[in-house]
Amino acid sequence: MISEGSSFVKGMAMGAVFCLLLSILGSFSPNVPGSSDPEEEHHHHHVIAPNTKDMQELSQAEMVELSQKVRVYCLIMVTPKVLVHWAAANSTWAKHCDKAAYYTSESSKAMDAIDLKESDEWARIRVALKHAYENAGDMRWFFMARPTTFAIIENLKYLILDKDPSQPFYLGRSQKSGELEYVEFDSGIVFSYDALRRLMDILKNDDLCPARGRAIWKVSEEKQLAICLKYAGVYAENGEDAHGLSLFNSQSISTLITDSISKNPDKVLESCCSDMAISFSGLSPNQMQVMMYGVYRLRPYGHDFHDSMIFLPPKGSDND
Repeated sequence: MISEGSSFVKGMAMGAVFCLLLSILGSFSPNVPGSSDPEEEHHHHHVIAPNTKDMQELSQAEMVELSQKVRVYCLIMVTPKVLVHWAAANSTWAKHCDKAAYYTSESSKAMDAIDLKESDEWARIRVALKHAYENAGDMRWFFMARPTTFAIIENLKYLILDKDPSQPFYLGRSQKSGELEYVEFDSGIVFSYDALRRLMDILKNDDLCPARGRAIWKVSEEKQLAICLKYAGVYAENGEDAHGLSLFNSQSISTLITDSISKNPDKVLESCCSDMAISFSGLSPNQMQVMMYGVYRLRPYGHDFHDSMIFLPPKGSDND
């Protein structure tokens, strides 16, 4: 009898745990309120840069006007503990943003950053995005990155050149976890103005987008963001070039090349990295300086790249 009773209790306990897990996992695949099946309305696609031939058909005046319309607000999430990374980002790629703002967990005399007074990273991201949305002026594109990310803003601008910021774009390097598609934070995350507008509305609903996680284990910030955006009708998209190579990378270029050497020794660069890559992650401050040299300073004398578009630096900028 004791053995049977014990088995019954164990069975009940296992069933309760199983039901709990199902309910938690179900929360990772939310449905947009008012829609019977939003997945049917969303057809996942890959965001690709404009066709170069189409750009060459534009007049010089049209190209200049188009290039000036694409302005990017960069949100760089920092902490005083990574001060050296903040300094590296500030002196390299961030100078190419039309506006770069640093958001931190606590104030620091050595760091010119916006103190959000939040230790929790998800809560800090929510407040930072709200601040950027309210202070963007006429900028309609947003790029959020870690201080260990190196970004080539001109390539980002070319990717979104023919995209409409009044449409809900949310893109980067997309991944899938169960039924949830999300963008990796390490690769950098791009938002259109409409994507943030929708997110601002859903942030007000603590039932759909809680400021603090309620699961028995912590959900990563990038997945929590994807859940809230999905409720708002904004879905993760993957940025890639015409050859299917990712434009956003959650690893450093050296790691990507090393992996490609071992897996594709006959076509190392072709299988590694896109010529129009936008971001690389996990870089040290010294590696950021090397990237800056390779991307912006090293040029073969007399060679003309014949680029159709020219993205002018922000006024008063001392960028390369």
